[in-house]
Amino acid sequence: MSYQVLARRWRPKTFAELVGQAHVVRALGNALDNDRLHHAYLFTGTRGVGKTTIARILAKSLNCEQGVSSHPCGECSICREVDEGRFVDLIEVDAASKTGVDDTRELLENVPYAPVRGRYKVYLIDEVHMFSSYSFNALLKTLEEPPPHVKFLLATTDPQKVPVTVLSRCLQFSLNRLPIEQIQAQFEHILEAEGIAADSESLYLLARAADGSMRDGLSLLDQAIAFGGGEVRADEVRGMLGVSASDQLPALLMHVHQGDAAAVLAAVQTLSERSPDFAALLKDLLLLLHRVALLQATPEAWQASWGDKAHFDELTVALSPEDTQLYYQIALAGQRDLPLAPDARSGFEMILIRMLAFRPAAASSLGEPPRSAAAGVSSGAKTTPMAHGTQPPSAESEPGPRAMPVAEGGSESAVLSGNADFSDWHALLPRLGLTGMAAQLANHSVVEGWDGKTLTLAADANCASMLGSLAEKRLQEALEQHAGGALRLEWNQGHASDTPAERQQAAREQRQQQAESDIASDPLVQAMQDSFDAELIEDSVRPTEH
Repeated sequence: MSYQVLARRWRPKTFAELVGQAHVVRALGNALDNDRLHHAYLFTGTRGVGKTTIARILAKSLNCEQGVSSHPCGECSICREVDEGRFVDLIEVDAASKTGVDDTRELLENVPYAPVRGRYKVYLIDEVHMFSSYSFNALLKTLEEPPPHVKFLLATTDPQKVPVTVLSRCLQFSLNRLPIEQIQAQFEHILEAEGIAADSESLYLLARAADGSMRDGLSLLDQAIAFGGGEVRADEVRGMLGVSASDQLPALLMHVHQGDAAAVLAAVQTLSERSPDFAALLKDLLLLLHRVALLQATPEAWQASWGDKAHFDELTVALSPEDTQLYYQIALAGQRDLPLAPDARSGFEMILIRMLAFRPAAASSLGEPPRSAAAGVSSGAKTTPMAHGTQPPSAESEPGPRAMPVAEGGSESAVLSGNADFSDWHALLPRLGLTGMAAQLANHSVVEGWDGKTLTLAADANCASMLGSLAEKRLQEALEQHAGGALRLEWNQGHASDTPAERQQAAREQRQQQAESDIASDPLVQAMQDSFDAELIEDSVRPTEH
């Protein structure tokens, strides 16, 4: 007997055997069991998610000799004929090859006649969006009021091309792309039944390559079994899929983070010798960064199918969460630009070089956070670093001073006084070089006191959530850089008056008022108002930014 591919041999024959699409199965099952059947159904979704399969199961449920139900017996002659594709009252039409209006009219000529064997005559029209506009017009009347013995089951991968007049006459079910976990679980079930050895990593790679399509996934699984000589192993699957080079991505990412451009380009040269798909390699790099970010957020996110945990542990500690997000964003933008590059390799290299160019300048080769100028003040002082992925202590919610702790092992004398001047906070901030949330925190704060050792700031209540965060840490580092040594930072939470942010807002409002006054007094504007009864829309006036 000739070999039958897995996609056909393991095609579901009942709703219970379907993988995913629980929302569709539930709706159809209730309709069948409660005799609330519509005359036309439209199934939409990408390829290989079960549109035609569900339509055939529905046709079998409608015509089973045991009666209409969501559980066809699968043993009667009609059920067997539907499964074998030879049931005379199930008319399957490929709309891509029947686009003409004459084809549609010929198809509909037999609609009035009763079914030959079954309870219903079922028309299954696949890729219905390929019908011409004339064909859709010929179908409309019959689709709206078919004889009671006729059911229409339409399937399409592109519902946008189906006229709304057709959509309005059908019950529409949108089938979802299958998640990797469901596809992998089905692979495991099939291979266990087939008696074929496989490891979880290889099945994960195949399920990911399936891109949400069970049919595509089973075709890849067939190929992997043949490629592996009756077994499915991760190394062989990587070679088959052309993703074997992805094993080198953790080391490549570490070279990027260490700022070693020569090592990065050498690694790309080594990768190119394997003739990889650089677009797929970039996707794998994005996936690697995504997993590192997950582990930094919560170590419980780890999954054994991801590969060697040692690589992830190293990257999770070496990269800060901010570094991870920056590299991910650069790679994501590069994915859009990659097709525009002269060739895939040069585009991939430029993405890595961009990561090198924009990496934080103060980051060390081990991914440590930038050290402040006070790092060498007291040789006996030592600090306890916070592990990446842990959350900083939360800020107190009630008002009152909160002192920053002195470095462990240090003393009060280790805190330098210096001759730093913090009296003109508004003039100082632009010189600190702060960005992002640290700049926001500084802009919403004012100085309340400085005694040469302790700087007391008052923060606006709206910024209370930033206290104890990385923003506060960066602000203190910038202040210590200005002071020329370590300092103690205390906060008073509540309303901080005359903050830089308030001054900026007041300046913006003043410029806006001046702009509105200038435009209202402009002779040309006044002439237009007088001549054309024009009205000045004040909300549209914007001051010129200098």
